[in-house]
Amino acid sequence: MLTAQNQGLQRSLSRNALVFLLPSLVGILLFMVPVNYQGSITISVAVLAKSLLTALNEVMPELLTTVIVASASGTLLTKVLRPQWLQRYAFIYGLLSPNWIWTLIRLCGAVIALMLYSGHGPQAVLSDSTGQLVFGDLMPVLFSVFIFAGLLLPLLLDFGLLELVGTLMTRVMRPVFQLPGRSAVDCFASWLGDGSVGILLTSKQYEGRFYTEREAAVIGTTFSAVSITFALVVLAQVKLEHLFLPFYGTVCLAGIVAAIVVPRLPPLCWKRDHYIDGSPRNAEEEAIPQGHSVWSVGYRRALARADRIENFRLPLRDGIHNAIDMLFGVLPVVMAVGTLALMVAEYTPVFEYLGKPFVPLLELLGVPEAVAASKTVMVGFADMFIPAILIAAVDNEMTRFVIAAMSVTQLIYLSEVGALLLGSRIPVNLWELFVIFILRTLVTLPVIAGVAHLLF
Repeated sequence: MLTAQNQGLQRSLSRNALVFLLPSLVGILLFMVPVNYQGSITISVAVLAKSLLTALNEVMPELLTTVIVASASGTLLTKVLRPQWLQRYAFIYGLLSPNWIWTLIRLCGAVIALMLYSGHGPQAVLSDSTGQLVFGDLMPVLFSVFIFAGLLLPLLLDFGLLELVGTLMTRVMRPVFQLPGRSAVDCFASWLGDGSVGILLTSKQYEGRFYTEREAAVIGTTFSAVSITFALVVLAQVKLEHLFLPFYGTVCLAGIVAAIVVPRLPPLCWKRDHYIDGSPRNAEEEAIPQGHSVWSVGYRRALARADRIENFRLPLRDGIHNAIDMLFGVLPVVMAVGTLALMVAEYTPVFEYLGKPFVPLLELLGVPEAVAASKTVMVGFADMFIPAILIAAVDNEMTRFVIAAMSVTQLIYLSEVGALLLGSRIPVNLWELFVIFILRTLVTLPVIAGVAHLLF
């Protein structure tokens, strides 16, 4: 009898080990192992997304318009009619019944998408530097990334990988960044692939009660790091490609300093350390029992997570839900918020006026051509690439280096990351994002300027 029980236990352990290892290894290969694709470093999920983008390029405007208009129309009908039959489908009903502010934003996104698709509307919307930039350049990329990242994300989330990584990294992430160890995966996926992947991962972890409100807000605004590929694009725009290693080293150093300092300041430090259901953080979940190593505890937690997987239908369903949620819930928000932010940047002097108070700081830090540089400081809140475009005409290399690095470390820009955060369930609002953007700028600028003085 005992032998039979031991054999059954052994089979169970073997089964759980396979359920943990095989999907997790595939997830690591897809999301976290760098690959060289067409001369740039990226991840396999991004390669799949680019392949889909190429295949759907001819019909992408129709697909985007259909998704955004369907989301807005379905949301409006659900809010007005509140159909009883739809309430039986909790996921769809939840997707189509946000509050009225988000309903209006989705409707605004649909109107803008229809204008851009038809080519009829104000020039401020149709311009290549506003609506067309979002609709023609950004949205197709997000569409393809959301499909593959959403479908494949359960490989990282559901089979035990985060339990293992979270346990191994807790002794670093908790004391240094006041975050759970699993947040390292969010950062790594963003760094090698795309910030949108990190935000999607963070949002799902928050919804699953793995992050508290404070942790989700900190990770979403701090660890959705800019990919190596995009950093290269920014550096090429300011004609400093020969300085890539010191440039990216500076970006990483400034990013780490901001990750340590900014979460300890308002508004992030004011966030509750409670989960999405209102329950407080359970510190015991991260504790390592006496007499055990982090490896043994992490592996045991990973096997326990794998044991809950009875079949692959639930992870598959979760992946489909992820993709639908991002396509229909987030794309309309990015369309609306991104376009409106770029219109403000392009057609009003708002960001130029907001940048004037930075002239004394830039002069104090010894940045040449401080007045020209100040005009780019706040415009990064609209789009990360605009500062590099504006500063490219400045002759001084040090100024171009400082502004390019600053634009990358500011991190929160409404044409993508900011809109994604607002469209997700991560608990941050527009005003908080603006304050965090300013804090990141104030914290990272001295670090970047200090390194620039050593280089130039």
